[in-house]
Amino acid sequence: MKVYFNNSCKICKAEINLYKKEKIEDIDWVDITDNSLAEKETSRNSKQLLRRLHVKQDEKVIEGAEAFLLVWKKIPKYNFLYNFFKIPIIFHLFSFGYEIVAYFLYLKNKKQLKN
Repeated sequence: MKVYFNNSCKICKAEINLYKKEKIEDIDWVDITDNSLAEKETSRNSKQLLRRLHVKQDEKVIEGAEAFLLVWKKIPKYNFLYNFFKIPIIFHLFSFGYEIVAYFLYLKNKKQLKN
């Protein structure tokens, strides 16, 4: 599984670093900052990659709140998050909240995009 994240975003980096500490061999962490290979691998442009967390698993690209579920499911220490946030009504609220936070982080970090 590959996780595509924005390492230049302080909040994103801090969260991903927590996950990286767990040293899960099945996860390949990919910084999307100025990364044309990530764009090619995901079939997403830099704006789309910057906008949300992305996971590529079994050649399928998943983004946003659903991508977080996949990450949490893979990391034993965070399975409780997966089990809680996968509950349909909770997932719906989480997804809505994630989109709001992700949008503001995108606005904060979009200056890194090449025009």
